Parts: sequence; C-alpha cells; structure tokens
Amino acid sequence: MEEFRKKGMDEKGLSHVFAAFGYSMAGARVLMREEAARLEIVLFSIAVVLFAVTGAVFWQYLVLLGLLLFVLCVEALNTALELVVDRVSPEISDFGKQTKDIASFAVFCALTIFCGYALWVILPF
Repeated sequence: MEEFRKKGMDEKGLSHVFAAFGYSMAGARVLMREEAARLEIVLFSIAVVLFAVTGAVFWQYLVLLGLLLFVLCVEALNTALELVVDRVSPEISDFGKQTKDIASFAVFCALTIFCGYALWVILPF
C-alpha cells in the first residue's frame, strides 16, 4: 500500500496530470461495472434519439450532455460512498442504511433534473 501511495505522490507537473487522468479513467471503468451507471447511459441514448426526432438544437444537446455528466458524477460519489460503507460497516446497520439511502436520494435528484430537462425539450408545451 505504501508503494502505491508514493508512486502517485511522486508525480509532478504534466506527469501528474497524466497520472490523474489515468486514475480517473480507472474510476470510470469501475463505475461502468455498476448497472445503474449503464442504465443512465441508456437513458441518455434514448433522450438523444428523442431529441433528434423532435428537432432539438445544438445547445440543447450540450445541456443534456452536461446533465449526463452531472448524473454520472453523483452516481460515482454514491458508488464510492457505498464501497466505503461496506468496508467500514460490513454488517447491516442503521448507519449503513441511512448513509446509502441519502446517497441514493442524491442520485434520484440528479436523475429528476435530467429527466425533467429531457421532457421539457421533447414534449411540446
């Protein structure tokens, strides 16, 4: 563990940026093993198709992409929190349940914003 910690701390300048990018991509690979994240990508794909059918403009696609990144960010934090709770408190406890429930609610809020925006663009009001 100490060797891993030193390797990341030795990076300076541009090599630090490349190392951080590598760690981020490793995190993305972990996240994509989660079914929820894969379903969010599917939801985004469906929204893109519906945007095309309804004639959405370029900036609306950009906002949708930004909201997808927001949803994935919250999903990543939720997944990380669940991993930590499972490590620290492997037994079933109120602490673990409440922590996971709150993180799940954060994902729900992010998805509500995403879906609300998509429906606002897709449905004629």
